[in-house]
Amino acid sequence: MIVIASGRSEVAAPGVVGIDKVAHFGVFGLLAILVVRNGFTPRRAWVAVLAVSLFGLTDEWHQSVTPGRFVEVADWVADTLGAIVAVTIYVRWPRARAWLERPLWRRQRRIEKPDPLVPNEAA
Repeated sequence: MIVIASGRSEVAAPGVVGIDKVAHFGVFGLLAILVVRNGFTPRRAWVAVLAVSLFGLTDEWHQSVTPGRFVEVADWVADTLGAIVAVTIYVRWPRARAWLERPLWRRQRRIEKPDPLVPNEAA
């Protein structure tokens, strides 16, 4: 999707200043988490950050050859920072990692156990 969006002459976005940097940060952060989850140990997480940063660099080059698009170093910086922050949170915060690893379809409802000191009204 990133490559397709980069190949378009115009990208629909709200008219908020700097919102594209936030989008770059978030999208490349998500990409970095997906990369680090698939085959990288926490000790090698920096390789995933490097790979995503290089992909961000090629994304900017792709925009340079797309009519109506321009290269912005700040976009690449946002890509790289998003990858660094996301992978750091993923690797160093076990609770966040567990939340991200939990499948959506396996969420269980919390079943409350009956209190033995409270009489059962249904009986």
